[in-house]
Amino acid sequence: MTRLRLSLYVGGLLLVLVAGGLAWSVWFQDGDGEGLGDRCQGSLAVKEAREFFGVARLKARGHTGNWGGYDSQWCSVWAEGHDGGPVLKLRVWPRAAYRASGPAADESATPIGHGWTGSFESGYSPGAAVLVDCKAMAGAGLLVTAETSWKSEDLSARQVLQVARVATETARRAAGHARCEGALGERPGTVDRTEWTMRPVSRAAGTCRGAMTGREAARLRVTDVTEKPAGRALTEQCEMSRGDLNCSV
Repeated sequence: MTRLRLSLYVGGLLLVLVAGGLAWSVWFQDGDGEGLGDRCQGSLAVKEAREFFGVARLKARGHTGNWGGYDSQWCSVWAEGHDGGPVLKLRVWPRAAYRASGPAADESATPIGHGWTGSFESGYSPGAAVLVDCKAMAGAGLLVTAETSWKSEDLSARQVLQVARVATETARRAAGHARCEGALGERPGTVDRTEWTMRPVSRAAGTCRGAMTGREAARLRVTDVTEKPAGRALTEQCEMSRGDLNCSV
């Protein structure tokens, strides 16, 4: 059986990387959470991070870099006294970098929803990415990503949801600091963990819907599609199968 793959990307192509490397400013902070409020240039969603770990005292480490002439932040947060526990990794950088980011470029992600333009991946390791319109940033947008070092199977459903919340609420704070004009969504109450779904091409309802007409499907002998829910995810993928008309669904 032959498979065709179609991927759609939001926000244009990745721009050329800045020459000469990156300039770093490294910081380290620990405390009860309140002292972390100025991390990532004041964008770290401390409350949501606390809720992820279920403790008040957190530690953080990170650095500030220059990406294409724009400030970019890299942050890692973990629970004090919980060595070997999960780590939250956040990035706040310009939209032009989004094709270099795991959650933003992940084709198996679902829309993060709740009024946001963004993606959520709950597969091997949870991750979320959010875009906000922002004229001051490269590509006219601000990109915020949140990931965890632990596998989904080792996290509770509450922690998986908190990864999305850390991303959206960090984006909210970052957008305020950058005076972004883009509309912001709501704090997620749920996340879509729908797996890939295979169905006949005529019943495509997600990322494959409208990707091919009935006449084109007949000409190319496409019988089935494998898709994810469609929406405002940053990267979407549609996989089409062609071959035996009796291919199982």
